[in-house]
Amino acid sequence: MKKLSFGLPKGSLQEATIGMMKNAGYRVYVSSRSYYPSIDDDEMSVRLIRPQDMARYVEKGIIDSGLTGQDWVEEAGADVRCVEKLVYAKQQLTKVRWVFAVPEDSSIKSVEDLQGKRISTELVNVTKRYLEEKGIHAEVEFSHGATEAKAPDLVDAIVELTETGSSLRANNLRIIDTVTESATVFISNHKSWEDPWKRQKIENLAILFQGAIIARDKVGLKMNISNEGLDALLEKLPALRTPTVSQLSGDAGYAIETILDESVVRNIIPELKRIGAEGIIEYPLNKVIL
Repeated sequence: MKKLSFGLPKGSLQEATIGMMKNAGYRVYVSSRSYYPSIDDDEMSVRLIRPQDMARYVEKGIIDSGLTGQDWVEEAGADVRCVEKLVYAKQQLTKVRWVFAVPEDSSIKSVEDLQGKRISTELVNVTKRYLEEKGIHAEVEFSHGATEAKAPDLVDAIVELTETGSSLRANNLRIIDTVTESATVFISNHKSWEDPWKRQKIENLAILFQGAIIARDKVGLKMNISNEGLDALLEKLPALRTPTVSQLSGDAGYAIETILDESVVRNIIPELKRIGAEGIIEYPLNKVIL
């Protein structure tokens, strides 16, 4: 049987990725003692791999495809195919940032003030390129962990990944500049992409992954409305696309179905009720394929 080898990012993105894959229709089971998760798809084999290493293993053809950060692809300088950009992170649907941060009481106010300073980060190559483009000469050293604890005693500044900035603030650090933004990317090596069976499998996964992410902050809404109330309801009702309107039997009105952002539901349902909507049902979504 043909198989597609797939790299699951180990670490901070692991649980978010497993959850996303579940909504996409794939159940992944990870044992605490194994780097080989099981998946309910006989056409796939899964391997846990650190995001920092993923692009190199995909580029070399050791695995066919995988999920990692765009930042780590750039850091490795890997020649891989970016099949799909998937904007999700460990906490929320958003891009993440690598930022320069310094202690609150530091005299460093801008990236220009880093001239001749010492900087610690895991993202060494990207940081060096950024500083070179700015004409700034600084010492950039690789951090093996606990980067936030190194300033000010060991280094003048750090470059660290942040989603909300709360961890930096908790460590009395302030952001002075952004090095790069990053999102999760679904990547493939070129040889696997040229294989018709593997390419179709990868494309199928990309469609389902993107659909699961789009659906994450949306819900479906169904309701009935009288003939007289239809126009007023449609004016109030936001939709991902035009709502589906079906006539009820016996000319009793219309059934309406739509998809909308979950954040607006609590405000719009009372309004729909006042207009005359009945039998309002809100339901969760696993995938929305555009």
